[in-house]
Amino acid sequence: MKRVHPEFAYQARELEGYIDGILGDPPDKKNYQRMLDALLAEYAKGKGIEDLNMMAFALNETLRIHDAKALLREAAQFEEGDAQAVFAAASADGAGAAALEAMIGDWPELTRQAIITVFLHKHPKGWVDEDNSLDALREDEDEGDEDDEIGEVTEDFAQLFDQDEE
Repeated sequence: MKRVHPEFAYQARELEGYIDGILGDPPDKKNYQRMLDALLAEYAKGKGIEDLNMMAFALNETLRIHDAKALLREAAQFEEGDAQAVFAAASADGAGAAALEAMIGDWPELTRQAIITVFLHKHPKGWVDEDNSLDALREDEDEGDEDDEIGEVTEDFAQLFDQDEE
């Protein structure tokens, strides 16, 4: 499993929240589709919102992945990745194609991030987030501390407590 940048992991989880929030409980698929259609139309006109979450949400249903390995490689770097490699690894169908083209023209870096976010959202078992649990942090902290291990008392330390009677 490939580790991805923590911000991409966060954005993929956020996308799930957006989708659940718009679908509602119980799910209203008509409302969801109307929202998608409106977003795609706005982005296609070049009038969409410059927001990673909104762009990823708009592309979620129409984005097609052609090179998953390339996208996974690019997911390691949130800022300043290879936008052309990401654009070559994905395309969009229908209304999404015009929206994607306009997004790439207006906000290439943000579009790169949105494509990777959608990919990670659609393939959650193909990657892992950085482990920030307390156990993992302790493990990282303990690495390289061989000199600090409790063990034999050094002569220098012992001399601090020796009281020679003279």
